[in-house]
Amino acid sequence: MIRKIKNITPAIITKPKLSSVHSPWNLKKIANVECINKKDANTILNIASKMFTDESEYLDKISRLKILKKSKNLLSKRSKDFAKLIALEGGKPLKDAIVEVKRAINGLELCAEALKNSHGREIPMSLSTSSLNKMAFTRKFPVGPVLAISAFNHPLNLIIHQVCPAVAAGCPIIIKPALDTPATCYEFIKLLMEAGLPKEFCQMINIDNHAITHKLVSDPRISFFSFIGSARVGWKLKSMLSPGTKCAMEHGGVGSVIIDKGANLKKILPSILRGAFYHAGQVCVSIQKVIIHKDLVDQFTSMLRDSVKKVKIGDPRDINTDVGPLIRPSEVTRVDKVVKRAIKDGAELICGGAIKSKTTYECTVLKDPKETSEISKCEIFGPVLSIYSYSLIDDAISMANHKEYSFQSSIYTKNIDVAMLCFERLEAKSVFVNEQTAFRVDWMPFGGIKNSGEGVGGIEYSFSDLLYDKLMVIDSKNITL
Repeated sequence: MIRKIKNITPAIITKPKLSSVHSPWNLKKIANVECINKKDANTILNIASKMFTDESEYLDKISRLKILKKSKNLLSKRSKDFAKLIALEGGKPLKDAIVEVKRAINGLELCAEALKNSHGREIPMSLSTSSLNKMAFTRKFPVGPVLAISAFNHPLNLIIHQVCPAVAAGCPIIIKPALDTPATCYEFIKLLMEAGLPKEFCQMINIDNHAITHKLVSDPRISFFSFIGSARVGWKLKSMLSPGTKCAMEHGGVGSVIIDKGANLKKILPSILRGAFYHAGQVCVSIQKVIIHKDLVDQFTSMLRDSVKKVKIGDPRDINTDVGPLIRPSEVTRVDKVVKRAIKDGAELICGGAIKSKTTYECTVLKDPKETSEISKCEIFGPVLSIYSYSLIDDAISMANHKEYSFQSSIYTKNIDVAMLCFERLEAKSVFVNEQTAFRVDWMPFGGIKNSGEGVGGIEYSFSDLLYDKLMVIDSKNITL
């Protein structure tokens, strides 16, 4: 059965354009997607703006809490269906898709908690002659309509992180999912409507025309822009924002792990495998570089080679599959070219290094690629891990720090001084000690600096970004304390 995915908006879309969605595993058509036309954009923006400015449309806090709580319950009941859909359209192995749904359920709970705990504060007065007989305090107010553009690799959890803080904050939102994975978003937005969210409050739109995206991004009716995707696209879109529009952008990185001389290789190996090959490396914080002490490099390389050979690549719908397909066949070809160029430039192939099928690539380990090669300098976004060796920790830190990207880094060590040195000197938004770079829980701050992004993700932080403090100052002769 081929799904029909429509735009979820009160706007009447005239003659919507059709786009096809195919399974990244077997390339079978699984959905037809209706995309909006350029002339529909203004109507959609008007709907979001009216929902925010018209007091009769206001969604109070009690209503928002009820919607978030009911959505959590509905998602819990349908968790198996959502996990299967994520595996089908996104190619994420079912075992990992199940975890994504659990995170999404927790994300809804975190949004409700953020709303309940949101408050202003009192500003001290009577501290100078000019502030005598005064009282001041702040309250939180929503910034306004939100435009969010999402990515394919976490088709439910990214939507949760972009849409649900907006619901909690009282900001109407327009959400554009990736055209590779629109079905999961579609089903979740329908679930929000079932939980009581007005259709005007969260409009899901599908776009296959960059000009329409540019029109939406640059419109002054948008108060906040949320983007998850490539740095090249993100920074270009930011440059189009109307003056005063706030934004948060999550781009890619080149995740680096340092392994100190005293590390327990057997203990940390499963963590390294997970961080490097989870979702076929299609994660912005996946491990791309392992920088290991020279005394351990040969042993680690041998252990890693043996472990990678046991990784099962296959149908993501199979619960036993560890690594599924890349999102498109063109990505398989791209990754293969990057690997082949690195080998030609002198990197040693430890294992993998070949196209397994039209949609999958072997889990690949390279040793000692040149620092000037593409595989060392750029985000690979595929199942490829490179090993480098070092003698001095200062050299390891220098190799881990990247000129352009700075997201999450990690150090495996038993030495507290080494751990603290790395925390101080690694150029990263987050530094993990004895944990891999792809670690994340949804209540922690998450984001990159430099070319890796702007702003901070994480439910509580995204929610906070969508509010501003409004100050009230009261003058009264009866305020004396």
